[in-house]
Amino acid sequence: MSTFKRLQKRLSRQGIETHYENNVYRLNRNQVTAEVLLPESLPLEEKAVQQLLDLASVHVPGSAAKVCKARATPDFHPGTTAPVGSIVATTEDLVIPAAIGTDINCGMRLLKTGLNYEEASTEKAELIRQLKNKLLLDQRDVPVTPASFHALFDDGLEAWLQELPCRGIWQQADFKRMSGELNAVLSTQAVKAHSRYAPDAFFEKREIIRPASLGTVGSGNHFVELQIVDTILDRHAAYAAGLREGDVLMMIHTGSRDVGFYVGKRWADKAKMLWPATEKYPASGLFGLTAEHAQEYFLAMGVAARYAWANRIVLTELVRSAWQQVFTQDKSQLIVDLSHNIIFPEQGMNLHRKGATPARAGELALIPGSMGDYSYLVLGKGHPDWLWSCSHGAGRSVRRQEMRGKLPNIQQHGHLPWQCITLKSERLREEAPAAYKPITPVIEIQEQAGLIQSVARVRPWITFKA
Repeated sequence: MSTFKRLQKRLSRQGIETHYENNVYRLNRNQVTAEVLLPESLPLEEKAVQQLLDLASVHVPGSAAKVCKARATPDFHPGTTAPVGSIVATTEDLVIPAAIGTDINCGMRLLKTGLNYEEASTEKAELIRQLKNKLLLDQRDVPVTPASFHALFDDGLEAWLQELPCRGIWQQADFKRMSGELNAVLSTQAVKAHSRYAPDAFFEKREIIRPASLGTVGSGNHFVELQIVDTILDRHAAYAAGLREGDVLMMIHTGSRDVGFYVGKRWADKAKMLWPATEKYPASGLFGLTAEHAQEYFLAMGVAARYAWANRIVLTELVRSAWQQVFTQDKSQLIVDLSHNIIFPEQGMNLHRKGATPARAGELALIPGSMGDYSYLVLGKGHPDWLWSCSHGAGRSVRRQEMRGKLPNIQQHGHLPWQCITLKSERLREEAPAAYKPITPVIEIQEQAGLIQSVARVRPWITFKA
């Protein structure tokens, strides 16, 4: 019996019907449906199926608000509560805080550095030293003010830039460039926020504050990576992005850090607290918010989202300061910054993306592989059946906990040569390439299904992980 047939039989005993055709799994449980785009070569995981159908089943007693559609991309795998690689569309009056969890506005940022590999590799040792100091050894000076946080949360990123003090890292920052780059930060206009939902510590009566998490990468699968453009796949789109083969790029993957945890945990708890006292809790542990509570959640989520964008901006300036010290010049430019763990009001619905990337028609998206595999810059094609989305990476194939006791010679694993700079040896095991699916079939199936069009393939050079 095939692996799928065995899984189909197990799921059937749980009341889940599963059909597979044209690279799409169609799932049905009690007339609740969901679809997963996945090549036959990659496994469908039972727990992820259960979590996706749980998400698709969320409702609030006494309300007409509902889930309209549930989909999953090829990096689909189980999460803590909601599966990674899932997109759930709800009516405009419903949000599900646990669908995106606490890593709110985790996302990707890609910059061209202005140098090619031949030029940059001559200073590799010094570049590693400088970036290690900035990114891992906390040798950073990032002063902000309470007024700047009020501006960030109440008015947005441009207002935040205008309120930053001319001290520390900001003394050498090019504010004109940073302001111009805000146009490459996607979906900021979809986010509203209010400072009343932010941590009180940001508004202490002090001239300067230095939040511990601002300008930090975070643990887990977050990273800063130097990459090399390996192959141009769409010359017109690559030209528009200013890319050539051999160029050195910088990719940043991080989110809202402790602010996301603060917001996400509070609102998941509030959704549970607001559940009607006469109704039994859902077994999934997923609670929805409707009406005015949903609108409040959006303002709170916006606080974490804007903090995440600010965090990626700070990390960019830290990288730029290191680049300037090594090469005595910095011609870097932002290509794109996008979110893959957030709820956006779109198409008359609320689109909950948990580890899934917006792939709207004509917009750039980033799909990283592991640190031993390729990453891709792609153009979205705006496929409505897949909720205008694509995968946010290759997806894990082995849980972090399982990897900790494996791979005595981790450098043997990975499609490409790789080098990871980290202070924690366990990170090399947890995030080794063997923990991830191969990126090639993940990209190919999304191209075949009409979700994306590849622009450039890039290979890892040096990865920094906290």
